[in-house]
Amino acid sequence: MSYLTAQNLSKAFGARDLFTNLSLSVPPNGRIAIVGPNGIGKTTLIRILIGLEEPSQGTVQRARHIRIGYLPQETVLESQRTLWEECLEALSDLLQMEAELRRLEKEMSQPNSSPDLLERYGALQAAFEHQGGYQYELVIRQTLRGLGFREEDFWRPLTQLSGGQRTRAVLARLLISKPDLLVLDEPTNHLDLQAVEWLEGYLNQWSGAVLMVSHDRYFLDRVVNTIWEMSERGIEVYCGNYSAYVQQREERWNARRLAFEAEKERLEKELEYIRRNISGQNVLQAKGRLRRLSRWLEAIERGGWEAIQGKQWAQIAAESGTTSQMMSVEEVTRRIHALSITQPRQPKLGLRLNAAERSGDLVLRTFDLQVGYPDESRPLIEVPDLILKRGECVALIGPNGAGKTTFLKTILGSLPPFSGEVRLGASLHIAYFAQAHEGLKPENSVLQEIETVAPAMLPAEMRNYLARFQFYGEDVFRQVATLSGGERGRLALAKLCLSDANLLLLDEPTNHLDIPSQEVLQEALSEYRGTILLVSHDRYLIDALATQIWEVLPEERRLRVFQGGYTEYRLQLEAERATQAPLAQTAPKAESPPRKKRHNAERQRLLRLQELEDSIAKREAELAILQRKLENPPPEASQVQKLGNEYVRLQAEIDRLLEEWERLHEEAVGEGR
Repeated sequence: MSYLTAQNLSKAFGARDLFTNLSLSVPPNGRIAIVGPNGIGKTTLIRILIGLEEPSQGTVQRARHIRIGYLPQETVLESQRTLWEECLEALSDLLQMEAELRRLEKEMSQPNSSPDLLERYGALQAAFEHQGGYQYELVIRQTLRGLGFREEDFWRPLTQLSGGQRTRAVLARLLISKPDLLVLDEPTNHLDLQAVEWLEGYLNQWSGAVLMVSHDRYFLDRVVNTIWEMSERGIEVYCGNYSAYVQQREERWNARRLAFEAEKERLEKELEYIRRNISGQNVLQAKGRLRRLSRWLEAIERGGWEAIQGKQWAQIAAESGTTSQMMSVEEVTRRIHALSITQPRQPKLGLRLNAAERSGDLVLRTFDLQVGYPDESRPLIEVPDLILKRGECVALIGPNGAGKTTFLKTILGSLPPFSGEVRLGASLHIAYFAQAHEGLKPENSVLQEIETVAPAMLPAEMRNYLARFQFYGEDVFRQVATLSGGERGRLALAKLCLSDANLLLLDEPTNHLDIPSQEVLQEALSEYRGTILLVSHDRYLIDALATQIWEVLPEERRLRVFQGGYTEYRLQLEAERATQAPLAQTAPKAESPPRKKRHNAERQRLLRLQELEDSIAKREAELAILQRKLENPPPEASQVQKLGNEYVRLQAEIDRLLEEWERLHEEAVGEGR
């Protein structure tokens, strides 16, 4: 049975229909992504599916007892709890079981306790273990670390976390709670690359279903197996990941175009026969065909080409509610010429990038460059000597806050180097696309922003140009301050296209863009004849364009350079990790004398940790034997009491050993930092 089933869903806001007559289902093993342009209703649809909003029409059926976890795009998490306490809230049932186990242990330790207690304890302990009761702290730590939290963040109150950190906290709590269905609205928005890759691995091992909205195409490639494409015409289902969807979508568009052309040709041939015979001997036959053609056209205009394909005349009339009224030959001619394909491609941005002047072959070179601020004691990034040639595309990657934007500003010359030199090539015309769109003035209108880069363009020309970026009618007079993130991004791209630059410095150009706009930008950049320095978390864009990878490593305060594309870079890193792992286990490390004492203490701690693990494993094996005996207890009450006492003693000893193990482990982690 499906987790969710929707029939004939419609949603309207006033006179505007957001979507109509959607029918869909989410199976238990579904990995589904909803894609489509901004404003089409993706978030509204998932909120209706999980019961947070009501449809204007239609029904949603949810499986009985289904547990749904929902991550909205922006969360309001007003709580006085710490991050760790918030995660524990997701395990309230498990914590109640743990408390009950402790209570039963206390009762069982009393003289003359009831044998029934032991039976209850055994059943509860088995359920607790099955639900991960002995590992929940480890799961919380792994989840928080995977999502980019540091150990010191675990004990901070949520009120001290940023908005992005709170969203990650909600995601962590959802993953820890293990619902049957995860519903995620833009889950990668506040994650750096490392956290996104961790989430990909986590979801690939997820046993439940996932329904998500995401603009991260690489993420969709790695996680989902079904795409719901949402448009004004409804939802189309595609099997496979994002790349499979793109291929299938192209195939469907081409098939529809061919079918449209064939059907229109058939109608035109029918019309030609009618024209030849409407006044001749076959007038009755011609009139019959004209009446049938009139009905076909009426059905097509009401329900699209699918309304007539493979159907008889009477069936068309019954299903589409057409009349038997006959049109004139002139009316039929006009309507046939006006026919268009019922499911055209999504409207695209009219984005073309031109490099008006050819730059020199050598675009950028650095010498002993260090990036940073002069008032700091040491540089932010040590940079190897770089060479960037005309026509190349460099992807600058790294975690949030690593200094990528600072590096870009140093290249631009708006920030002096900490030390070293940046040398730019000849005949360069540079355009900079800022991540926060700082180049847009909030008080300006959309039209005025275009005028700043194209003062010679006439108002009518500017309006026509802005229409290519989906600014229509009165939109061109709106103030920048009133635009959404996606609209500001489109306006910034419109200005970029007018720059005629031959070196583009792009800082997160796909932020806030929907997938259709991302695809257009990628196509435009791939056809661009200039040079590109790209800062982005969009791995799909990087994989398609990059000829070099420059990765900022903040912990090492350096820039790593790779000649090649993103896929090759990831393969090299994986190969390096595979070869370094066995070396790290076997190779001795040379040490200076002052560190020997610390090393000895670490070695003693590691030996004690190993002893504790062996002791815990041994006692857990003994505990398992006792548990099996208690599941089939001996008839004598005294024997049952003896087994119960031994069970409680072993459990208490394991708890004591675990406490010592945790303390030593925390000391090791603390010294490692």
